[in-house]
Amino acid sequence: MNSTRSLRSSPAFERFVLDQLAELGPVTSRKMFGGVGVYCGNAFFAIIARDELYLKVDAETRGDYEGAGMHAFRPFVDRPPSKTYCCVPLGVLESGPELVEWARKAVAVAAGGGGTRTASRGRSRSGPGQQ
Repeated sequence: MNSTRSLRSSPAFERFVLDQLAELGPVTSRKMFGGVGVYCGNAFFAIIARDELYLKVDAETRGDYEGAGMHAFRPFVDRPPSKTYCCVPLGVLESGPELVEWARKAVAVAAGGGGTRTASRGRSRSGPGQQ
């Protein structure tokens, strides 16, 4: 089994994701291991790989992705998937405001504050995109 499948994404997909996240704040990207790491300030909260966006999750937010039928990031086919990054549902990816809401939770997880950081802004603790 080939464990070295490329993580490369198209430049157009990377630009699309960064455009969708513009309202999040100071979002930057950096090439890493063939994929792209996405940062908000100093918080590494997302990975772009194989034209998919994966957001950082914790025990509290992982269920939202699993409930939507999404898979965990798996950089190598012969190794277990990541427990800390999950693929974003297409409907969320295509909705800038909804993606920013999900991304805020991922930034909070990456910053060590857990996925409920946006709850202080009047959002539900039940998960991204749910009120």
